[in-house]
Amino acid sequence: MWEPLHAEILDKVRDYVAARHGPKPFLPGSSRVPYAGRVFDEAEVVAAVSSVLDFWLTLGPQGDAFERELAKYVGTRNALLVNSGSSANLVAFATLTSNQLDRPLKPGDEVITVAAGFPTTVAPIVQHGCVPVFVDVRLDTANAIVDRVAAAVGPKTRAVMMAHTLGNPFELDAVMDVVRRHDLYLVEDNCDALGSTYGGVRTGTFGHLATQSFYPPHHLTMGEGGAVLTSDGRLKRIAESFRDWGRDCWCPSGKDNTCNKRFGWKLGTLPEGYDHKYVYSHLGYNLKPLDVQAAIGREQLKKVDGFTAARKANHARVRAMLKPYEEFVALPEATPGSEPSWFGFLATVRDGSPFSRREIVQYLEARQIQTRQLFAGNLLRQPAFEGVEHRVVGDLANTDKLMADAFFLGVYPGLTGPMLDYLGTVLDDFFVAVRRTGRAAA
Repeated sequence: MWEPLHAEILDKVRDYVAARHGPKPFLPGSSRVPYAGRVFDEAEVVAAVSSVLDFWLTLGPQGDAFERELAKYVGTRNALLVNSGSSANLVAFATLTSNQLDRPLKPGDEVITVAAGFPTTVAPIVQHGCVPVFVDVRLDTANAIVDRVAAAVGPKTRAVMMAHTLGNPFELDAVMDVVRRHDLYLVEDNCDALGSTYGGVRTGTFGHLATQSFYPPHHLTMGEGGAVLTSDGRLKRIAESFRDWGRDCWCPSGKDNTCNKRFGWKLGTLPEGYDHKYVYSHLGYNLKPLDVQAAIGREQLKKVDGFTAARKANHARVRAMLKPYEEFVALPEATPGSEPSWFGFLATVRDGSPFSRREIVQYLEARQIQTRQLFAGNLLRQPAFEGVEHRVVGDLANTDKLMADAFFLGVYPGLTGPMLDYLGTVLDDFFVAVRRTGRAAA
């Protein structure tokens, strides 16, 4: 019998995790203070090994369970696992181009978005021949100025696709008002905001579709991975088709004849009764993750509430560290009515400060404190967007300010008390020296 051997292997795995991945001492100035990273224990490793021992490999029972559990957690009817957050954005946008919809997006249609963000929030718009319409962001929230969103609506506008920046929800009441008044689609890029709420409701539930990323820096990880969320059954079916080669069949992997008419369809100019498993209704992809990844994700999901609490507490602590130095750096504000599950702490060097963003970032990095900039800064200044057809409403002055002067620090749950103590000491040393000398600390 294999069961005792299975149990013995998993016991050995637990011993291995304790020996290989147990806590390590933090050495100030020598150990890294990461901006983000994996937070796991034996449960994830045991789940992964157990799944590999079962050797299902392709997305299967663990994936089915994770999709149900994730949808329940967020508050949507459906969750569809994919192999990355970027793939989730691609699938979500592609879904809105399906001819199975009454009002599919077409090349030349306009989609309102922001330039201060991650490229794969906007790339699917361009890749499908649509035109991104960029609006500026607020400096305090790094999210869209909602008056600009309303002003951006034109005769070709068909959708809004934006991210909740660093976990801070954009102003959903105002954006949803624009969406409803003009009969637009909304895609929420929720990749940095799992667990955030707006008006007491979890983000990822407001849009026609929403997306998640499970890359290691995010709120939970399955290594590589992501998800598309929706409560619309038709959109779920279309998204699943785009994810799964574009096929028309909805049988799960390894299953046949779910519709009970596998050889009873007549579609297009195919022969009547052509095997439904090989009928394709979209120009799709294969973007599924592996079942072992879903097994890891299920264990991570059990910890998300604790992760969220830690992110909030760490963000508050970093804010307290920087509060005495607001003459030099502007601090972020939560969007009114929201409770962010923060991805990072965004600080913006003020105009006229005696040091640059580059100087403070280099000071921190030299002392083993990781920093990051606000992703691509202004997408329109990136080489990949040269020559891309687009429209800008107003200017992008705040976007350029964030590109030039903003950076963020980590708040993820893996930060320990000693790490945060050290961060506070290094920040104090820098700013005290600036006050004393009137220039950047060496």
